[in-house]
Amino acid sequence: MEITDIKIRKIITEGRLRAVVSMTVDHMLAVHDIKVVQGDERLFIAMPSRKDENGVFRDIVHPILPDARKMIEESILDAYQKHLALAEVEAQEAAAQEKSESSEA
Repeated sequence: MEITDIKIRKIITEGRLRAVVSMTVDHMLAVHDIKVVQGDERLFIAMPSRKDENGVFRDIVHPILPDARKMIEESILDAYQKHLALAEVEAQEAAAQEKSESSEA
């Protein structure tokens, strides 16, 4: 199994939910609504789930093997960290551009 694409769909700044992600596997299967969650100790991912008739959330899609979960989680968290770093660089560049434009005026 190869993760061929990871898209950070939404970044959230309040609460424990940090992002909503989509993942493509082997260019053939898309999994949407994977959540990046801030736990007490670390970030982790939560697979797409729905509430059953008893009010219990059940994963709709999930890896079977622990190694598969680890690989998926590491790949998604790496993409999330890179997305945040890129957004920070872009924000700094925009601020520098604004400062440059205001000092020229």
